[in-house]
Amino acid sequence: MNNLGLFTVRECEALPAELHDKYGRLKEVIASLGRVLVAFSGGVDSTLVAKAALDALGPKNVLAAVAVSPSLGQEEERAAFEMLDEIGVSHVRIETNEVEDPRYAANPLNRCYFCKEHVYAALTDVASQHGFETVVDGFNAEDTSDFRPGRKAGRELGVRSPLCEVNFTKDEIRALARHLGLSNWNKPQMACLSSRVEYGITITPRILSQVDRAEAALRRLGFNDLRVRHHDTLARVEVERQMLPHALAQRDEIIETVKAAGYTHVTIDPEGLRHGSMNEGLKANG
Repeated sequence: MNNLGLFTVRECEALPAELHDKYGRLKEVIASLGRVLVAFSGGVDSTLVAKAALDALGPKNVLAAVAVSPSLGQEEERAAFEMLDEIGVSHVRIETNEVEDPRYAANPLNRCYFCKEHVYAALTDVASQHGFETVVDGFNAEDTSDFRPGRKAGRELGVRSPLCEVNFTKDEIRALARHLGLSNWNKPQMACLSSRVEYGITITPRILSQVDRAEAALRRLGFNDLRVRHHDTLARVEVERQMLPHALAQRDEIIETVKAAGYTHVTIDPEGLRHGSMNEGLKANG
């Protein structure tokens, strides 16, 4: 009997040597932490961390927690719990109230810090209550290249990021997740709904729901990886560049669909989807 659940040692040995070694180091890092609580978002990064924790520690020593608030889309919440059931990780649902924090709601450049301050503090409390020693998240090596003030809150609260510590890149994470049979290995990168809102516009549950409804409607039109950027009454729709011709062909339907979510004006961004595009002005200004 090996500690890889449904996956055999032979399958792991079929990995490219460097990735096989990295997975071994990832499990060693997690094993050194004792019992862990995984900050689980439903994305491929936190899913791989949860799977590695299971492999390294066994199911009794791993708990996943999904932080639920208006900034989490309804489809994302549902998918997160389905994924945890799929891989067999015990989990809890916790509600966080960052949207009620005026520092967060004001939507400053460091909004993510205040969000993670709430979320990680709640996760740390849950971990302590259930006898888990360390909170781990899915922050990876490439995430260091973007503006991520929430990372500071995690470090202050002692949250560990095993993927970053072992220097896992996004492509390596997806390749390993695919090899391990994780069904979300190619899931589009997601972020909280507040990341769609232009800095300085006050964040409210109504706005977050508006963005969520608009994006869900566009996914039903066949656009899987997308963002609806909220600029007050204007919605700026970003889809993958290869999908731009389809978006332009469905322009009228897209406009009607997004307006139905509550927007007055709708535009399709000709540059296509850029993850973190709300930070582009920050980068340009250094």
